[in-house]
Amino acid sequence: MKRYWVYILRCSDNSYYTGSTSNLDQRLIEHQYKKYDGYTSSRLQVVLVFSEEFSDAKLAVSFEKQIKGWSKKRKEALIARRIEMLHLLSICKNDSHFSNKGIV
Repeated sequence: MKRYWVYILRCSDNSYYTGSTSNLDQRLIEHQYKKYDGYTSSRLQVVLVFSEEFSDAKLAVSFEKQIKGWSKKRKEALIARRIEMLHLLSICKNDSHFSNKGIV
């Protein structure tokens, strides 16, 4: 059975990079040695802070895309495995979200 991973790297500027791969060890080496000219290549060193294994490539890619849309705080909750915080951190808290509630 083929395996796939979704992973999060913490970059030298404390930002996060999320990706997916079918070979996690090889992908980490590629990031460290700038195989791809992209986000992490200008933010080395990178550290693996989260990985989750999948048996279905489509599910892995779907989860990767979902995480990429998350806030930094929400990613940090996932990294810490504080699953109970994921929902709370997904709730919109800006004023515009609530400003038109109850107006007919």
